[in-house]
Amino acid sequence: MSSSSTRCFRTISQAVFCLAVFATSVFGQSTMRVIRESKHDVSLPLAELGRMTPAQPNPFSPRLLKVLPTKPVLAAPQYEVADAALQEQMLTPMAATIGLNFEGLGQSQYGFVVQAAPPDTNGAVGATQYVQWVNLEYAVFDKATGALTAGPFQGNSIWAGFGGQCQTSNDGDPIVQYDKIANRWILTQFAVSSTPYLQCVAVSTTSDATGSYNRYAFSFGNSFPDYPKLGVWPDAYYISFNMFGPVNFLGADACAMDRNKMLAGLPATIVCFQQNTGVDSLLPSDMDGLIQPAQGEPAFFADFGTNSLRLWKFHVDFATPANSTFTGPTTLAVANFNPLCGGGTCVSQPGTTQKLDSLADRLMYRLAYRKFTDGHEALVANHAITTGTRWYEIRNPNGTPSVFQQGTYAPDSSTRWMGSIAMDQSGDIALGYSVASGSVFPSIAFTGRFAGDALGTMQAEQSIVAGTGSQTNLVRWGDYSAMTVDPVDDCTFWYTQEYIKATGSFNWNTRIANFKFDTCGGSGGGGTAILSTTLLKFAKTPIGQSSAPLSVTLSNTGTGPLNLFSVTASGDYQISNNTCSTTVDAGTSCIVSVTFTPTKKNARTGTLTFSDDAPNSPQTVTLKGTGQSLALSPTALNFGTLTVGNTSSPQDVTVTNVGSTAVTFTGFAFAGGAAGDYLIAGNTCGTTIAPGATCAVSVGFKPTKKGARNAKLNIKNNGGGSPSTATVTGIGN
Repeated sequence: MSSSSTRCFRTISQAVFCLAVFATSVFGQSTMRVIRESKHDVSLPLAELGRMTPAQPNPFSPRLLKVLPTKPVLAAPQYEVADAALQEQMLTPMAATIGLNFEGLGQSQYGFVVQAAPPDTNGAVGATQYVQWVNLEYAVFDKATGALTAGPFQGNSIWAGFGGQCQTSNDGDPIVQYDKIANRWILTQFAVSSTPYLQCVAVSTTSDATGSYNRYAFSFGNSFPDYPKLGVWPDAYYISFNMFGPVNFLGADACAMDRNKMLAGLPATIVCFQQNTGVDSLLPSDMDGLIQPAQGEPAFFADFGTNSLRLWKFHVDFATPANSTFTGPTTLAVANFNPLCGGGTCVSQPGTTQKLDSLADRLMYRLAYRKFTDGHEALVANHAITTGTRWYEIRNPNGTPSVFQQGTYAPDSSTRWMGSIAMDQSGDIALGYSVASGSVFPSIAFTGRFAGDALGTMQAEQSIVAGTGSQTNLVRWGDYSAMTVDPVDDCTFWYTQEYIKATGSFNWNTRIANFKFDTCGGSGGGGTAILSTTLLKFAKTPIGQSSAPLSVTLSNTGTGPLNLFSVTASGDYQISNNTCSTTVDAGTSCIVSVTFTPTKKNARTGTLTFSDDAPNSPQTVTLKGTGQSLALSPTALNFGTLTVGNTSSPQDVTVTNVGSTAVTFTGFAFAGGAAGDYLIAGNTCGTTIAPGATCAVSVGFKPTKKGARNAKLNIKNNGGGSPSTATVTGIGN
């Protein structure tokens, strides 16, 4: 069976573009391919990039928007179906408490001017910051206060100086994520103003969103990679697309980006499995919390079918891509439903005949994954149906998956759609969405539930902001929103969504709010986690070499066991030894040792993170070190005992440039109490040294006094961590 549909996109210039598309319901084998990066580099800090944005092409110039065909089920008439999961009453008061609630990017906010619709509102929360990205700009906010700290900047400013379409095109469909395992930010948008079509990806080099980024461009040739959706997983950054040829829909594309290479700023690839036209709008699993899935566990992709959910498994092998697999789907029956508006446009607003787009032909971002302390795994998802907002919790996705619970939230006659859902560490669920009707302006609200509430039910709705206007002359709404979970307390939900302040078109606003269920983050097993230090400072270390280990002691000073979920190190730091087990008994301690292996010169920061069930979880240790382009060998010279006034035979210090750029020498000198007892007997280094090159400095010893005569050879340079130092020792007799 096949079906056709036509959907339209309106630009701010009021030009309307439509595309007729066709779909088939037939599944087929997926096709694997490997995409190598077109280019990668390391950027300047984001604040500097924002000021370097090149001149932009007209963002309002007409561009055909590739639109997804209606799913085959939607071609049939919409019948009244009994929704066995329908919840029409608010059973209990909302137990979550709103904290911050402030304006995001939108018309007349922070100097922002709406340039496109819909906004594609999304954001993510990190250790200290919240990053929001909409069409066509992004901004960084202080997580503690909601104050704007950087931006708004044009989306493509992240690729300023990168060259090519990533730099010159600001085409949107943005996604921002926070990698909780590595404490890094991932920002991505497409560049599709001309072929080849690109996906532009940036991964921060630290946990600071305003710092530098490892930047990548991946080419999809003449295939248009529409509606990208990103998920963080331990072995890859998984991303999905709806692929279009020059005329026809080609099917969904499920892809895995080499996370480890991108974190390190190394050349990276994408492994993709192209589906046929029977599969579209796949969502990749996105890990919440710090309890990781089992090593080697596949990522999950999902969509919905006729009264069903469909689940795939993606195992990637970047070393041998041919070993990668994309298997499924496993079909899970759910309560009967009809997609809202048949997947099209029908959402009413006050004072206008203009209806809003439902985008109900797909699951809504994110497919949130969580593993709990008892070992069980869950996925939560949502989409809009005729009777309300449908949500699901899927258990045991890597075994025999099942729908543990489902519900349709519809406490009154208003339409609730464009949702996003997540779970906290206690298993509480939060669901945010847009709400509107003929008497309710497009607004933002959320609902939620305790883990112990009756299955399939949500608590009373709570408003985040009430709209005060309707959108006119424009159907587009969404296309998505974002519910994320704070990585520090693993309890606080952050939600961002669009709304309307004043009736009109191309004048949308957005809101950012956080809230928390008060019972989340209890004392667990009664353990108390105390660290011996919150800072480890490593000796200056040449690039690519490993430092001596430094250690942190974790002590449980509580009355019960401390359940330790994970210990992770980010940046250029590695855990070299870990004596901690998954349970640290009361009154005992364990030790974690860390080494520093710099990948670049100058200051390199990271974080050692302990995730456990103590009230102050996670506990963190700041890691600081300095990378040097020059490596000295040996790093210590011993001249033994020599008669005062005599001169020793020279000994050499070999200098190697282990960096990627030439290093300039600015001085060779001795320092310390006996600096005058040493001399440079020879020097082949000159003024510069090329990458990979070596030279030698010859040192002689001429003691002026009896006793220990110790000093340092300092080689001053611009290769980071100057001076590079070798100790020199001898005894005068």
